[in-house]
Amino acid sequence: MPQRYTVTSALPYANGPIHIGHIAGAYLPADIYVRYRKLKGDDVLFVCGSDEHGVPITITAKNEGITPQQVVDKYHKLMGDAFRDFGIAFDIYSRTSLPLHHQTAQEMFTAIYNKGGFVEQETEQYFDVEANTFLADRYIEGTCPKCGNEKAYGDQCEKCGTSLTPTDLINPKSKLSGNKPILKSTKNWFLPLEKYQQQMWDYIVETHGKEWKDNVVGQCKSWLNQGLQPRAMTRDLNWGVKVPLEGADGKVLYVWFDAPIGYISATKDYFTLIPNSTGNEWEKYWKKQANDTENSKLIHFIGKDNIVFHCIIFPITLLAEGSYILPDNVPANEFLNLEGDKLSTSRNWAVWLHEYLVDFPNKQDELRYVLASIAPETKDSEFTWKDYQARVNNELAAILGNFVNRVLVLTHKFYDGKVPPLAAERESDTELITNLLAKKEEAGTLIENYRFRDALGVLMDICRSGNKYLTDLEPWKTFKTDPDRTATVLNTTLQFTALLASAIEPFLPHTSNKIYDLFNISPLNIYGENLKLLPLSIGHQIKEPKILFEQITDEAIAAQIEKLHQTKLSQQMFPEIKPEITYEYFSKLDIRVGTILTAEKVEKADKLLKLSVDLGFEVRTVVSGIALFHNPSEIVGQQVLLLANLAPRKIKGIESKGMILMAEDKDGKLNFTSPNAVTTPGAGVS
Repeated sequence: MPQRYTVTSALPYANGPIHIGHIAGAYLPADIYVRYRKLKGDDVLFVCGSDEHGVPITITAKNEGITPQQVVDKYHKLMGDAFRDFGIAFDIYSRTSLPLHHQTAQEMFTAIYNKGGFVEQETEQYFDVEANTFLADRYIEGTCPKCGNEKAYGDQCEKCGTSLTPTDLINPKSKLSGNKPILKSTKNWFLPLEKYQQQMWDYIVETHGKEWKDNVVGQCKSWLNQGLQPRAMTRDLNWGVKVPLEGADGKVLYVWFDAPIGYISATKDYFTLIPNSTGNEWEKYWKKQANDTENSKLIHFIGKDNIVFHCIIFPITLLAEGSYILPDNVPANEFLNLEGDKLSTSRNWAVWLHEYLVDFPNKQDELRYVLASIAPETKDSEFTWKDYQARVNNELAAILGNFVNRVLVLTHKFYDGKVPPLAAERESDTELITNLLAKKEEAGTLIENYRFRDALGVLMDICRSGNKYLTDLEPWKTFKTDPDRTATVLNTTLQFTALLASAIEPFLPHTSNKIYDLFNISPLNIYGENLKLLPLSIGHQIKEPKILFEQITDEAIAAQIEKLHQTKLSQQMFPEIKPEITYEYFSKLDIRVGTILTAEKVEKADKLLKLSVDLGFEVRTVVSGIALFHNPSEIVGQQVLLLANLAPRKIKGIESKGMILMAEDKDGKLNFTSPNAVTTPGAGVS
């Protein structure tokens, strides 16, 4: 009996493009699962959308000098187009800046509030004195107390995945000014997670502990074992969903309260596009039905950094409201790395999906195949361009592509491209189809259990069996001596290939469509009921052969590797911008023009020079680490820029009063920064 499914993929932040790590983690697995379920005849709604609130959006807006709305408009389109062109078949790709989403999130908050589900509390939150603002979690950076990562955020450490609160951080700093923030009192509304401690244990560990992934259950148990704590569901910000309460000016809903509700508003959005919709059809995909057997099964596809939010915080939100179903499974993946390094949006260390689609036109399935075959299902995995090339050329092209091409070429060579009759069928012929049907059942079971890598391996084994069948029976040799045998073998392989196109469709939909087109037939459904095992009629015309998968050339791979190499060079040449400061902060720096009067090496210090620098009103002693790049005798008379109000400090026993400003090139050489014309020593720089 068909089952109803509500399938979601993590809402991507609309502050940058999509990369292959995102695809391998949350979008391709979901797409494979949904395509399979729909072929099985299940009622499946696949929803996603851009997460357009939260601090990352405002940070991007500040960095790009545009408004948050302009940021989300830009990246919502970029991500949506890339998903569509790659073949991620969302039923709806919505966005959280829609009024419909704001209304839905506010209604959820209000429903919980009216039940007394929130605790109003005055708490101390981090406040940046210089910027004169409360700091949202992502505006605070410090050392993770769990793993020691010095760049953990106030809500999460992206290195170890630990969920944090800002006060957990060691040595916190504001990302606005770089200063240490102070604690200041403010009012917020907290969701008392601790009230649901036992319910969450029963729900996650007792009910789903054996069927959910170990990494998901393990991370949740870690949180539960520590004891759930109240968490603020509002924040002091201007960008986001306004808190629908009097006296809550300047406050918005916490992004991790607001964002998962985006799945619900996306479902509503979908039905606004359906003609003659009554407006409440969305409820059967989200709300409890009168009969439990009629409830939809809610499946969240995410990366491991979102486990706690989808398995604990969002379910507690739904429980607090009272009428919603809870997730049936959350098959979170681990992380995909790139060429020996962690994928990083901020460092531009990524293979961007929209760029791939331009660099490798019409090769969506090549990337789908590679990412599915190396999916980080149980542990981190790695993408390299050489491995991509090898898997496409030696597996996809050599096994699947080669088999389909051989069948088409032989059919045209011996039968003018028409399906020959089954004239001399033997057990080996029926075994080929029987094996395919058994293997597709095995692959389907693996997909249902979220083991996509293994399922893809089973499907490729089906392809191998077709190649072996052709090689063993050699129909090209029997055409003259036993034409009936040749006809039967080719009829069998043609029927087999048509069915194979349907079997691979969840993983390689573009390739399936190409095979259907070559075979001049409508799409088949091997996973459905009432399948016709011999879908091709005798005499049916097959189109001329076309290569399914071109070889990936060394030149194409070299170009991609060089692009990444240039990224690393750029990072070396242009270090990451330090935290933003205000003009008032900059104005405190006293930079003066100076002239080097003397220079000598510091004993037992290969890198240090002791300089006497004339500032006009006085001569300063400065110790500078430039000895590897500049000869003392050659820099006397050189004009420099000196940070004059830097606090003195002793270096190798010498008191240094100031710092020479230098520029570092891509090779690490330090070059003087100086006026382009001789300037009076002591002149200020502004």
